[in-house]
Amino acid sequence: QVQVVESGGGLVQPGGSLTLSCVASGRIVSIYGMGWYRQAPGKERELVARTMYGVSTTYADSVRGRFTISLESAKTTGYLQMNSLKVEDTAVYYCIVDHWSSAAGRRDYWGQGTQVTVSS
Repeated sequence: QVQVVESGGGLVQPGGSLTLSCVASGRIVSIYGMGWYRQAPGKERELVARTMYGVSTTYADSVRGRFTISLESAKTTGYLQMNSLKVEDTAVYYCIVDHWSSAAGRRDYWGQGTQVTVSS
């Protein structure tokens, strides 16, 4: 089993910055990448950014140029650097870990989420 824990959420003013962290632990076999999703009240969960280590990175149009996803070389820790935050970025942010094991195959493991609130 793989556990995923996010941290770094909080309250920030419009135009401010915040960095979210994601740590994977447990029975780590092979991590292919990490990603961040978010869900605002009354809205569906949406992709924010996702990276496949050494292959590709995808950003939602709404955050491209403002957010940066990164993954440490050990691949168990990742970050989402968020700059120029807007009120509409307010949401619960979830980290996913793209993991493979012989027991479970390749699947995404989700964290519990961290709240980001952008407000003056």
